[in-house]
Amino acid sequence: MQTKGGDPTRLSGLRQLTPATRFLAIAAVVVIALLGSAFAIGRGIAPTGAPVTGSATTPNPTDQPAASETPSPDDPATAAGRDGGTAANPESTAVDESSPAAPEPTPSSDYYDEGALRTTGTSTVTLTFDDGPDPQYTPQILSSLREYGVTATFCVTGQNASAYPELVQAIVADGHTLCNHTWDHDIALGSRSPDEIRADLTRTSNAIHAAVPDAPITYYRQPGGAWTYSVVSAAQELGLTPLHWTIDPRDWESPGVDPITATVLGGVQPGSIVLLHDAGGPRQDTVDALNQILPELTARFPVAALPPNVT
Repeated sequence: MQTKGGDPTRLSGLRQLTPATRFLAIAAVVVIALLGSAFAIGRGIAPTGAPVTGSATTPNPTDQPAASETPSPDDPATAAGRDGGTAANPESTAVDESSPAAPEPTPSSDYYDEGALRTTGTSTVTLTFDDGPDPQYTPQILSSLREYGVTATFCVTGQNASAYPELVQAIVADGHTLCNHTWDHDIALGSRSPDEIRADLTRTSNAIHAAVPDAPITYYRQPGGAWTYSVVSAAQELGLTPLHWTIDPRDWESPGVDPITATVLGGVQPGSIVLLHDAGGPRQDTVDALNQILPELTARFPVAALPPNVT
């Protein structure tokens, strides 16, 4: 028969336990209850998802920004893109202190005019005429020089000497000096091989001598004044003295009669070598300027051709 308050058998068993045993049993029940409650609470607050792993050498993925993360406005790449430039790499912009600085620009090392004649070496002034002879202008110049009793130096090209041998003969007949000026006014001749340079100068001298076999050809003028060691050496090997100038009125640009005249008369000094042209383009300004130059020039200086023989 079951009585109120529970199973009489179980109650009877508990009553038979000693007080110490009953205390231990009750304490065990309480501890088990507390542990169960703590476990349930811990499961309720723990995060879900995959576990996070990492090591001392591999950074945690959560420490790295996501690929889609918006860059900061102060980020160099962002600023560079905004300003129209490219992102600067600090390593690529660092200055290498061990690298030598770029050299300053200097005149071409190919230029060489050692031994080129720039003055007469005396008080005499010399007029020189380049690029001829020309059937229109050379006769006029010869006539003006003859009128003032002046001789000059004519730097002739091989092509024109071959085309107008009678003008070469007229130049020599009036006592003027001859100068080799390449076959066809080759400004770049000095950059060619020594054999090519010698061949050009020899061909030009042969064309001149075809017109005037006995006339000495003492000088060589490089077109454009573009002197190099090779062209100077080749000319000297052939017995030609490199001939430059002191005054260049740039008559080849056809600046007009008055500018040509003013440049020559304003710059001339004892020993000056004056560069003029009797061919290579329209040269009437030169012809007319010469008629203004000669009266004053001859009054101030002795004016004559370079000597035909130089030792």
